[in-house]
Amino acid sequence: MVDVGDKDDTERVAVARGSVQMQPETLTLIMEGNMKKGDVLTVAQLAGIMAAKRTSDLIPMCHPLMLSHVAVTCTPNPAANCVDIEASVRLKGKTGVEMEALTAVSVAALTIYDMAKAVDRGMIISEVRVVQKSGGKSGDWHFEASER
Repeated sequence: MVDVGDKDDTERVAVARGSVQMQPETLTLIMEGNMKKGDVLTVAQLAGIMAAKRTSDLIPMCHPLMLSHVAVTCTPNPAANCVDIEASVRLKGKTGVEMEALTAVSVAALTIYDMAKAVDRGMIISEVRVVQKSGGKSGDWHFEASER
């Protein structure tokens, strides 16, 4: 791991997003709460929060962090036949929380896939990315689609 012992504690925030594309019928089942495994959106939200807290157990070079806030939202998007996922993670510390936000989104997406795969094995998990971060020596950063 990188030595962060000499860094200043600062307020650090990261926001990540992603989506799970699916058949319209699958999204309808999720929105109506009719999946056999239960309330997909609530379970995915909880899984994302739990995953953010366990990131250092999953990614070898990540520091274990004392997160002060994790929020995960899973929003059905009927116009695009997907569930949009956003995670926001915050702490006051010596290192950023981008990996925790990305892990939250990824595990929430995997949970949606797991809970809906019986009716739609062709779902696509995509667009997982950090969209903003703040704090630390490098300051604020926002994703610009034109960067790609």
